[in-house]
Amino acid sequence: MTETQTIKIESKIKKYGISIEEMAKNGLAFGHKTSRLHPKMAPYVALVKDGVHVIDLNKTADCLTTALEVIENLIKEGKSMILVGTKPHFKELVKSVAEECGLCYVNERWIGGTFTNFPEIKKRIDYFKKLEEQTKSQDFSKYTKKEQLKILKEVEKLRTKFEGIKKLEKLPDLVFVLDIKKDLLAVQEAKKKGVNVIAIVDTNVDPSLIDYPIPANDDAMSSVKYILDKIKDVIKNTKPEIKNEKQ
Repeated sequence: MTETQTIKIESKIKKYGISIEEMAKNGLAFGHKTSRLHPKMAPYVALVKDGVHVIDLNKTADCLTTALEVIENLIKEGKSMILVGTKPHFKELVKSVAEECGLCYVNERWIGGTFTNFPEIKKRIDYFKKLEEQTKSQDFSKYTKKEQLKILKEVEKLRTKFEGIKKLEKLPDLVFVLDIKKDLLAVQEAKKKGVNVIAIVDTNVDPSLIDYPIPANDDAMSSVKYILDKIKDVIKNTKPEIKNEKQ
């Protein structure tokens, strides 16, 4: 890497408020046991400590900067992004960040065909929204209590599946995945449909599956929250309607 390239990277890292010290403090460097290393993650490993691979945070900073730049440009161009994270302990965090940033999200099970069979998924979303509106209308009272209960149960069942993507009118331009092992299907469908993928890649996964990998711990709340906070900052500083709310 030339001196000019190094200066450019350092400038971007500073722009997005990325700190090696803060990343270390939040546990981004801790990978998995050496026996679980995916060979293609080897270039991102700095050392081994107590039988665990430690990720090179300089490379994490570089990759995170690239990902944030991609997201910033995406928002400037008025394009869309969806956030995917279905690990139980990340569900509320995913929902909170997505709602705060005006993003669609999936924090329950990824439904097969969400991307690859989107027209059918869209029909189900529309049906969910229709039923939801029905329960709020004055006409809902004309149904018997048994019928109302049946409709409400159906709405809640559909809400679990589609609440996070009910505003999705077309395929997104970008998907951010917290754990590509847990949500591999989302990655596979994105690749089939030409949707770019940004994802956290821990030492046990294949980074070559991802357009913009971010080498980091994908298990610790502090690690994932650090990355999502950076994404949130970029979106809130770039998205016009959110910027206006802050002013």
